[in-house]
Amino acid sequence: MTPTPAPHSTVPGTADLDNPLYYLENFETVVRWVRQHHSDLLTTEETGNIDNLLALKKPARALLARMVMRSGELFRVEKLSYSELGEPVADAAQALARNGWIDDTPNLHLTDLFRLFTLAELRPALADRISAAGLPPGAAKRLLRDTLVPMHPDPALVNQWLPGFPTTVVRLNHMPLFDRLRLMFFGNLRQTWSDFVLVELGHQQYEQVPLSSESRAFDERNHVDCYLVMHHCRERLDQDEPPETVWQDVPAASDNAWLESRRGRLLFELGKLAERSGNQELALVAYAQSGHREARLRQLRLLERLKRYREAWQLATSAGHQPGAGAEGRGLERILSRLAKKLSEPAPLHATRPAITAFTLELENPAGYSVEWVTMERLSKPETPVAYVENTLINGLFGLLCWRALFAPVPGAFFHPFHTGPVDLYREDFVTRRQALFDECLDTLATDEYKREIRNTWRQKQGLASPFVVWPVLSQEVLDLALECIPASHLELMFRRLLDNLREHRSGFPDLIRFQPDHAEPGQRYEMIEVKGPGDRLQDHQTRWLEFCVDQGIPVSVCYVRWKEAGE
Repeated sequence: MTPTPAPHSTVPGTADLDNPLYYLENFETVVRWVRQHHSDLLTTEETGNIDNLLALKKPARALLARMVMRSGELFRVEKLSYSELGEPVADAAQALARNGWIDDTPNLHLTDLFRLFTLAELRPALADRISAAGLPPGAAKRLLRDTLVPMHPDPALVNQWLPGFPTTVVRLNHMPLFDRLRLMFFGNLRQTWSDFVLVELGHQQYEQVPLSSESRAFDERNHVDCYLVMHHCRERLDQDEPPETVWQDVPAASDNAWLESRRGRLLFELGKLAERSGNQELALVAYAQSGHREARLRQLRLLERLKRYREAWQLATSAGHQPGAGAEGRGLERILSRLAKKLSEPAPLHATRPAITAFTLELENPAGYSVEWVTMERLSKPETPVAYVENTLINGLFGLLCWRALFAPVPGAFFHPFHTGPVDLYREDFVTRRQALFDECLDTLATDEYKREIRNTWRQKQGLASPFVVWPVLSQEVLDLALECIPASHLELMFRRLLDNLREHRSGFPDLIRFQPDHAEPGQRYEMIEVKGPGDRLQDHQTRWLEFCVDQGIPVSVCYVRWKEAGE
């Protein structure tokens, strides 16, 4: 039995872009990482293939990396030109063929030829077939393809299709293995090999999260298999296969929370496609089984359109007791109001919207400057400095205080040492899986301990990639003013609202913050100001933040800017 992989102790090396084979180094970083940390999820044949790959000479390995990064599995060897290999591509290709990485005599369908060869190359070789089909010699490539392909469905060697033509076509083998490696490294199949292989990883610093067998998303090989099945289902939907047939192959619910989140997303997309195609019943079933944050509202709206008002009312009423934060809560309010009228039910009580303080400024309109910047310059005074922070300040303070919770090595959060943040950040159970850690972080707000924690993290983690901290904006001056002027109670209120829905609530903060460090009242030593230029209006997510702040006694206002007319 293969031993459980040990946690990594060092960060894999990152290639220098000055090295012409830098892409090979990065490619092999992925391969070696999976070989080391996920060997128990690979078959003996797969690990043997990986070891065979790594034992090849460098030119062959580099050519294989290039081919894996390109689209498709068929290549014309004479069209591959990589001078950095140090030997002819044909020689490297022969080495790959001897070791089973490519097939140098593949059978090709006629569709493959139309993709690989130009019309000028094909027309002479296919002249007899073109004539037999009754097509003119000068027919366009698409017409030739659409006519000839159905007439010649069987595959053949390239020299049988194109006798005497000087070409070598090869097919890349083992692409399922490379997809599996990519999945286990990235945690998704959305990212391509090029996303990792063709970048200079050394330009960014990353938090080093201790990765072990306990923190992996994939506990068993069948978890990887399940993901691959779901990915194939999504590809089939993208290729316009009817959702009814794809539905038959959607895996059953999993006890793996990370996989179940992916399954919920797949069911949500399948439900939308089923709804558009007119299969409302399948859509309702898919929405009901999906844990996606938008699925419940889609299900309710569909029930409304089907005039199944009582069923919708029962579901919406039940959901209303624990509505999702942000957009779903507002959506449920609107749906319940409509349903109450149709069913003669008592109208649900809605909270009164608080009044938001607003003021107007008339300013010059200097070219090249944003309205926010001009407003900041106008409002800022030595005793009451104003900073243009938008979504960076509160998010940054949150990211610093809760750094250890955000970068906790929980299963499915980190797959390799080059993440800018946890990959499950916007998943529905992100907070609940770290609830104790977040509670510990927020508990420090009860004393001045939070200031020390934030400052220490700011110093120790300076420059490390974070989904919440924008280092160039969060300067020492802004940090000190924020900790001096914003009460801990206000920070806690805003941080807890952030945690209610990180995807929605991390945006919508006011543009400016005006500090008033000498104000006698602690709760009035700052004010957050949303700036709206001529013709601009508040967006829903901005209004929700402003209303929340007003309700909680957090000082906010909206500044409406009017440009001065010439001559005023």
